[in-house]
Amino acid sequence: MELLQAIEQRRAVREYTGEPVDPALLERLVRTATLAPSAMNQQPWSFAVITGARRIEACARRAREYALSEAGVANGRLRQLLADPATSIFHHAPALVLVLAQEDDSQAREDCCLAAQTFMLAARDAGLGTCWIGLGRPWLNLPEVKAELGLPLRRHVVAPIIVGHPGAWPPAHERRAAEIHWIR
Repeated sequence: MELLQAIEQRRAVREYTGEPVDPALLERLVRTATLAPSAMNQQPWSFAVITGARRIEACARRAREYALSEAGVANGRLRQLLADPATSIFHHAPALVLVLAQEDDSQAREDCCLAAQTFMLAARDAGLGTCWIGLGRPWLNLPEVKAELGLPLRRHVVAPIIVGHPGAWPPAHERRAAEIHWIR
């Protein structure tokens, strides 16, 4: 797949076949993510890969419950969706990749966003679907959750990305025309 094809065909996939993703492929995608640019070549990222349907579903349930308890999900539609116990915020994906900032500062987080995008494009190129699940981030950053998952307490989860073989590729959403301010 050409780079522009991967960019044009990347979608937020929320339906997966359940087929596991080969760990060697996940490792290759993470290695590719490390090729992302970073300020002053600091490369302030690390990664965690969670696999296993039961473990991910348990995390999804607990993250959903935590999100429901937070005042930030007061809007009706999201609250209604989260109130349904059948809702899995990790969409039954077979893998969850966490992009972690080694420092909790804005530049490290921005660099991790670049690594996350690189990861998602590489996954699309490999025929895998991804979706960045920001709703899971607050729960994943709780010190007790980091300890339970074996994550270093000083790392900050920036991008929780579900990964798997798509059950279906969603259609493209229409994009607004770019707003460009030419300065000459």
